Amino acid sequence: MSRASASYHHGDLRAACLRAARELLEEDGSAGLSLRAVARRAGVSPTAPYRHYADRDALVSAVAAQGYRELAEHLAAAHPSPAAPDDLVAVAVAYVDFALKHPALFRVMFAEPCDPGNEERASATAAIREYVHGIAHRTFPDADPGALSTAVWALVHGLAFLYLDGKLGASSPGLVADRVGDAVRALFAASPVSR
Repeated sequence: MSRASASYHHGDLRAACLRAARELLEEDGSAGLSLRAVARRAGVSPTAPYRHYADRDALVSAVAAQGYRELAEHLAAAHPSPAAPDDLVAVAVAYVDFALKHPALFRVMFAEPCDPGNEERASATAAIREYVHGIAHRTFPDADPGALSTAVWALVHGLAFLYLDGKLGASSPGLVADRVGDAVRALFAASPVSR
């Protein structure tokens, strides 16, 4: 009996399916991700994953939710309680770093269709949104935290995908960190030209 099958009989089918899905993503991207492929990789019957996932969208949502939680941990590790512009820069650099270290997962988190009613994914996404909103409010208390957090997230998220898609050179982590930091600082330093 395979280790994954043994895990299933001990009530660990959900974790085995998520592990298998992550492995498949890293190998082939989302194109090869299906409940049947996950079952095969996990060493369980083709119908076993349906005990936890109604369809592929539900599986993708669970993988994405796991990714959001890992992203939150990665950002908190960069700075546990950001409250200054340089703290926000460190978090922005960590965001892009996460994307580059986990490209397939990052794409699933943000580019894959998912189950819009999935509470686990919605909760994990809301936690990231609230985290970014809180940073913006603490860093720039006089600014509209909603608008600023959207602007910062859009900038950093856009940079992450530009690097992932090869539109910006990612020759070294240090160069990427410098460029991301410069872009975020430029946003904070920008002021309208008076006419």
